[in-house]
Amino acid sequence: LRLRPRVLNDVSGLDCSLELFGQRLETPILLAPASNHMLAHPEGELATARGAGITKTTMILSSAANKDIKEVVGAATSPVWFQLYAQHERALTSDMVQHAMQSGSQALCVTIDSPVDGMRNRQTRARLKRPEGVGFPNYFGRNTTRPSLQTLDEVRPQKLDWAEIDWLRTLTKKPLLLKGILHPVDAVRALEHGVDGIVVSNHGGRALDTAPATIDALPDIVDAVAGRMPILIDGGIRRGTDVLKAIATGATAVLIGRPYIYGLAVGGAEGVAHALQILRMELLSAMALCGAASLAKLDRSILWPANGPLSTRVPSGSP
Repeated sequence: LRLRPRVLNDVSGLDCSLELFGQRLETPILLAPASNHMLAHPEGELATARGAGITKTTMILSSAANKDIKEVVGAATSPVWFQLYAQHERALTSDMVQHAMQSGSQALCVTIDSPVDGMRNRQTRARLKRPEGVGFPNYFGRNTTRPSLQTLDEVRPQKLDWAEIDWLRTLTKKPLLLKGILHPVDAVRALEHGVDGIVVSNHGGRALDTAPATIDALPDIVDAVAGRMPILIDGGIRRGTDVLKAIATGATAVLIGRPYIYGLAVGGAEGVAHALQILRMELLSAMALCGAASLAKLDRSILWPANGPLSTRVPSGSP
């Protein structure tokens, strides 16, 4: 994906902030839910939350975090949302949601693209194992549902349908987002079921092999939603220009995963903050060089057409 900058626009008032669900964000970058932060740093999600606070960044805490959301919110100085893996046992799902909301979560983000785990061959070969004493406290020590296809006889796909989303909608008045949408029809159905926002996601490339890159799925979803709810996107965001391209295509904001985990592993809270600061500076630089002083000035006109340049003719009266 290439950029086609505009020049001689006044970008002296450069600003990449926005409002999302009543929250003022310094940048359109949020921390995506990721499990097992203690594999990267001894303080785990507590360090991540502190790093997010340094940069006033919203953090989405995974159901499979190694720290209880109550602890994480206590360590945070910026908003924390909760990512939910719905369970076979509705009572456990309800308890998880209620605990998250009572602990101070400001939104609920439901992952919907994993009725079973994808074929994670590299993870299997690595023989991933958590250190002793490192667990998943947000499941309260109860049996959780993370179905996989290690053996065919054990397959029990997660029961998650639109009726379940309707039920989840009754559990909280906080913003409800669905994470894992790649099809515009599903995006429209989310609207019809009272969802407040969606995350265009392919689960970091770890679910369905040969699913599209999220940036390729984004345009049709943006067109189908037509501005009726916020659209977030994750997957492959590694540089400020990636953030810019997603916003220009029509996303409201982006989520990053691996970049902040790398920062966490290297430098704890300060490493998370440093990774976010790098991305913010890259985004502001890219905006200035594309002639856009604010996020509202970004649109598809700065994206180089996939099939070659547009006509150089400029209609009479065009700016």
